[in-house]
Amino acid sequence: MPEGDALKLVGRTIADKYAVESVVGEGGFAVVYRATHLIWKRPVALKVFKALGDFSETDRQKLLDEFVQEGSLLADLSARTAAIVQARDIGMLDLSGGLRVPYMVLEWLEGATLEAVFATERELGLPLRTPAEVVHFLDPAAEALALAHRKGIAHRDIKPGNVFVLGDARGDGTVKLLDFGIAKVVSDAQKMAGSFTKTSGKVTSFTPAYGAPEQFSRTHGATGPWTDVFSLGLIIVEALTGREALEGDDYVQLAVASGNPDRRPTPRTLGAAVSDDVEAVLARAVAVKPTDRWPTAGDFWNAMRQAVAMAPLRGMTEPNPVSLPASSRSRRDSAFGRDATIAQGGPTSAGPTSKSDPEPPPSVATAPAGSSKTGLFVALGIGAIAIVGAGVVFLGPRPGAAAPTMPSAMASAPAAAVSAPAPSASVAAREPCPAGMISIPGGSFFMGSDEGLQFEKPSHQVTLAPFCIDEFEVTVDKYKACSDSGRCKRAGSTNEWASITDKERKVFDPTCNIRDPEGRGKHPINCVDWEMADKYCHEQGGRLPTEAEWEFSARGPDGRKYPWGDDDPAAGRMNACGKECVAWGAKNGVEEKAMYEVDDGFATTAPVGSFPKGASRYGVQDVVGNVWEWVADWYGPYGSAEERDPKGAPQGDERVIRGGSWNGSYASWVRPTFRYKDTPAKRSYGIGFRCAR
Repeated sequence: MPEGDALKLVGRTIADKYAVESVVGEGGFAVVYRATHLIWKRPVALKVFKALGDFSETDRQKLLDEFVQEGSLLADLSARTAAIVQARDIGMLDLSGGLRVPYMVLEWLEGATLEAVFATERELGLPLRTPAEVVHFLDPAAEALALAHRKGIAHRDIKPGNVFVLGDARGDGTVKLLDFGIAKVVSDAQKMAGSFTKTSGKVTSFTPAYGAPEQFSRTHGATGPWTDVFSLGLIIVEALTGREALEGDDYVQLAVASGNPDRRPTPRTLGAAVSDDVEAVLARAVAVKPTDRWPTAGDFWNAMRQAVAMAPLRGMTEPNPVSLPASSRSRRDSAFGRDATIAQGGPTSAGPTSKSDPEPPPSVATAPAGSSKTGLFVALGIGAIAIVGAGVVFLGPRPGAAAPTMPSAMASAPAAAVSAPAPSASVAAREPCPAGMISIPGGSFFMGSDEGLQFEKPSHQVTLAPFCIDEFEVTVDKYKACSDSGRCKRAGSTNEWASITDKERKVFDPTCNIRDPEGRGKHPINCVDWEMADKYCHEQGGRLPTEAEWEFSARGPDGRKYPWGDDDPAAGRMNACGKECVAWGAKNGVEEKAMYEVDDGFATTAPVGSFPKGASRYGVQDVVGNVWEWVADWYGPYGSAEERDPKGAPQGDERVIRGGSWNGSYASWVRPTFRYKDTPAKRSYGIGFRCAR
C-alpha cells in the first residue's frame, strides 16, 4: 500500500472514470487524492470522507449524509461563480471491509494559498499592498462570499489557507475561495464525538488565528455571515500590515485577542497608516459584538470599495443601504436583481426557430435593430492542511507564522519544488480609472450560455485582469469633439450596408444622431463603422473592450440572466421596443415588434443614463438596449477550454456587436450572453460603442 494511503484507493478507478494516482493530503475527516479523469485526460482532486470508527452507526450515517448535502451546496455555489473552487462530481464508493463513504471531485488548481503567498512575501521583504490594491486583489473572493451570504450560506472558516491564488499575486493573478460547508461538517462531528486532538494541535471547525469571538464562545452570539466578515477583515488587516491581526501563541490567547474590547485588530492598532474611512470600515468589520459588524460580505465589501474611492458593486447586498463612514457615504441604487443562474429554455440551434426567442431576422442582420505556475494545489480545509506542489504543507494551529515546509512523509512524491509563486520584486500601483470610466475588478466567470442559441454556446470559464470601461456609451457630444479636432472621422449622417434600400434610407437616415448634434448631444453616437469606433477609443488613450470584457462588465461572475438580475426586461430598465417604437414604425411604414407592452418614453435612442435601474452590478449603464456596441473581437465560435483574457478569433470578416438596440424585439437579444456579428464597414442607426482601457 502506498505510504499514507489509509483508504487503499491508489491504483483504483472510481466510477469507471477517475484513476486514483496518489495521496496528496489527509485531514481529520477526509483524504485528498490526485486522480486523472480518464475521459477528459485531466487531473482532478478526489476528496474522500472517512467515517471514524468511534462514531455510532447512526452518527456515522448522519455525517455521511451531511457530507453529500454540503457537496451539493458547493456544486450549486461553484456553478454560480468561478471564484469558488469548482465541484465536478459527487458519489459513493466502497472501501475494504464493506464501509461505504462519499467523495467529491473538485477541480485541480495550480498556484498557492494566500497563506503561502503572505509567507513568501514576508520572507522576500516585498512592500505591503495599499488598501486599493488589497481590494482589487481580493475582489473575486469577496464577491463569491457575498453571493453565498445572499443565499443565506456562511463559510465559517475564512482564512488565507482557504483563499487560493492563481497566477502572479502581484500581477494579473486572481483568487478562489475553498471549502464551503466543510466547517459545518467538522463542527457537527465534534458535537457527536467530543474533543479530538492531533499532533498539530487542537482540531476545531474554524482556524483560531482568524476566529471571531462567537466561534470561541457562544456567549458572544451565534455564528453566521457576520462571522465571515470578521475573518475577512482580519485577512485585509494582515495584507495591510504584514502580520497576523490576532496576537497569541495558543488557542486561549487567540480567544482573548479576538474578544478583547480594549484592543481591536485594526490597521492602525497594528501600526499601519490608513485613511479614516478604511480604519472605520475595518473597525466595524472586526467589532466584538456580531450585531455591531457589517451583516454580510456584500455590505462590507461595498463599504471597503467606497472607502478606497472605487464604485460599489451593485447587487452584492440586500436592498437596505449600508451605513458608511460620513466622509465616504453615498447613495446606493436599491434596484438589483435576484440571485441568478443562466437562463433556462430557449432555442437550441441558430436561426429564427421560435417567435419568442429567435436569432435576428435578415432585415435586422443587415440593419441591426440595431506566468508560469509553480505548484499544484488541492484544499482540504479540515485540520488546516494545504497541498503545494506534490507535497503537503501543514499550516499548523496558527497559520502564517512561518514559511510553509514539506513534511518528510511526502518527500518522495513526484513533482516540482514546493514553493509559492514568486511575486515580482516591485509593485506597480494600479492607475485609477479616468473620469467617466468604471473600474472592473477582473476575475473569473462563465462566458456564454449552454441554454441559449447556438452561437452563445458553450458556456466556458474565462479569467480577466482588471480593466476600466466607460460608464456610458460614447455620446454625440464626445464623438463630435474628437471629429471637430481633426483626430476622428466625422460620424455618418446616412446608413451604409450592403443592399440597403431607398425605403430603408428614407426611414433610418434621420435617426443618425449626428444630424442633430444640439438636440441629441447626450444620445449615443451611431452610424459609425468599427474603424471609426476603434480610432475614437485610441484617441482617448483607450481601446474597444474585448467581447469577454464587455460580457463580464454586463453580468459579473454570478451567472445572472440580465445585467440587473433575472427579472424579465421591462420599460424601466432599458430602451428597447415598446409601444412608442411600434407607433414609430407604423408612422414610418416599417413593422416593429414590441418586447414589452409599455411606452418607455423614447421612440428611437435615449440620452445615455436614462435607465439607471438597468445598470449592471458594476454600474455600467445602457449596457443592453439603446444601441448595439462594437467590441474589439473578430467573430468566431467559442471553444470549451478555459481562457485567460481572450481576444477572440485571430482574423475574420465580421466583428462582434453586443447588447441590442432601441428597436430590439426579443428578450434574448438583451441577454449579456447574446452575441451577433456584422461587417466592420457597416454604419447603422442601431450600432454605437463604448471604450475600455
